Amino acid sequence: MRLEAAARMDVFRKLWRARKLIVVVFIPLSLLPLPLVHPTSEACCAYVLMVTAVYWVSEAVPLGAAALVPAFLYPLFGVLKSSEVAAEYCKDTTLLLMGVICLAASIEKWNLHKRIALRMVMIAGAKPGMLVLGFMCCTVFLSMWLSNTSTTAMVMPIAEAVLQQLICTGLADSHDYSESGDAPEEDSAAVSTKEENLDKNQLELLYQNEQNERPKQDLCSFTEGQAGEPNGFGLQPVLNKTFVRQSNGHLPQVAVEIPNVKRVRARRDSQYPTKRDHMICKCLSLSITYAATIGGLITITGTSTNLIFAEQFNTRYPEAKVINFGTWFIFSFPIAIIMLVLTWLWLHFLFLGCNFRETCSLSKKRKTRREMMSEQRIQEEYAKLGPISYPEVVTGIFFILMTLLWFTREPGFVPGWTSLFEKKGYRTDATVSVLLGFLLFLIPARRPFSSSSPSCSNSEDSSDPDPLAPMITWKDFQRLMPWEIVILVGGGYALAAGCKVSGLSVWIGRQLEPMSGLPPWAVTLLACLLVSAVTEFASNPATLTVFLPILSALSETLLINPLHTLIPSTMCVSFGVMLPVGNPPNAIVFSYGHVKISDMVKAGFGVNLIGVAVVMLAITTWGVPLFNLTEFPAWAVARNVTGGL
Repeated sequence: MRLEAAARMDVFRKLWRARKLIVVVFIPLSLLPLPLVHPTSEACCAYVLMVTAVYWVSEAVPLGAAALVPAFLYPLFGVLKSSEVAAEYCKDTTLLLMGVICLAASIEKWNLHKRIALRMVMIAGAKPGMLVLGFMCCTVFLSMWLSNTSTTAMVMPIAEAVLQQLICTGLADSHDYSESGDAPEEDSAAVSTKEENLDKNQLELLYQNEQNERPKQDLCSFTEGQAGEPNGFGLQPVLNKTFVRQSNGHLPQVAVEIPNVKRVRARRDSQYPTKRDHMICKCLSLSITYAATIGGLITITGTSTNLIFAEQFNTRYPEAKVINFGTWFIFSFPIAIIMLVLTWLWLHFLFLGCNFRETCSLSKKRKTRREMMSEQRIQEEYAKLGPISYPEVVTGIFFILMTLLWFTREPGFVPGWTSLFEKKGYRTDATVSVLLGFLLFLIPARRPFSSSSPSCSNSEDSSDPDPLAPMITWKDFQRLMPWEIVILVGGGYALAAGCKVSGLSVWIGRQLEPMSGLPPWAVTLLACLLVSAVTEFASNPATLTVFLPILSALSETLLINPLHTLIPSTMCVSFGVMLPVGNPPNAIVFSYGHVKISDMVKAGFGVNLIGVAVVMLAITTWGVPLFNLTEFPAWAVARNVTGGL
């Protein structure tokens, strides 16, 4: 019996190892009767859609590879010509993304992101509540222009350095209290108990380190500039490495370093002087990933899901000239501000309590020694950047110029700069981003008539003797360009084109006619809740790509303005914040070991509810006059009639 049980377990292990291969082979074969029994365009398109969706959700193959499925199945089944499918993989948003990545490469290369983040934190101060709010504000601002993943990877090492300083100062204070015999605002029994627990935990940590044959490290040391440490901040070296399975921003799938489980457990048990210190670490860590998600909502280029929506909407409704950088910003910026405040209050209540006077006071008299040390640490990191350099100034000018040109292209309430040209409709946001991105390859990084070389984090660039070396090189651009996301977005466009040509979207809309009795807000709420639940376990871009054609067909069938359902669903698909696998920023924050999965679920559930509620408030209030949501628009009527024919 034991041999039989062992044999069965061995078979199960082999099947589990081969699960992805089984999915890749079994799913297409099991669905193959659909196009064979019903050889219609709708059935063939549905087959391709289901196979691609299963590959995306299960991640049996990489997301970019799965996005290539329509490229060969549509021509094989006669849904679209090969040339027509290929045209869907490079759209206007691809050029928009390339221009933005050029600017992001310049920002990262010349450390402008560090200067912005540290300066905003210095303004906020070191009080726990204000420190969290300061980090959230700078993360939101950076995430507006950079991907959520790269923003979190930039800001988290800065936050970790501050947290380590806070912890080290707390340990020093504990030893001082034990030597002096008194501790403020605590009785001696509590202090002695805390010190005993602290000593016990420290001994356990040292024992575990000896068992693992690792060199002991001082808890207060900061080894800067080590290989493998992002941005040069002193983080603990990591032993295990895993890869984020989903991409929620402009970056490709990135390697996230996960600390050894024993070390994470040792940190949770022994590194924190008090429970309150642990709560501060949890609050600050989670606030960064949530702020990155909030910031990505504000701009069209903030995250890849916004780009997917914009391109699919403009492709499906070419007569609708309502979605551009300006209109999206006007709608989403109040959402981000409200979500930022409510999320900060929720995290403060959950981890720091309700004593806002103590945690948010700006008075210098209320600052403790630990808070002053934390401020000193932040100022030291800022001082390392030195005075602002010429490349930083040029990057900042390009940053402001790109934003202004996006806003003033077609603001809506006044004629934009495109009205200066005779031919209309030729210039888009991609035109601006590609032009400015191209100029970054030409403008020298050295000040004209200056012999000094600019400072840069890259040693190869800083030692470059070429006085005409440009702001960015092709290697800088290629390092950040997310080609997988480009192919993934292109696969979504191909699926949408197939649904449109084959008539599948019209067929889906007819099946959803029983929902015609629901009011528009109820349909939108159901869509938001559905995508918010699915995106916790599936990739954000893949989830939105699958749902957009269905929701468009539903809106046309129910005679609801498509923007009423598509915009809220696009925003809610970013609210996969309850699990480490929800999106890459969650995984990055989780890898630092301050939070448990239960902490992320508890805090993320509240943030999810806040997000859905604020988005529903926006679409039913200021979104109505902005997008004229009370009427079924003419551009949707034309699309509906054409699709019906």
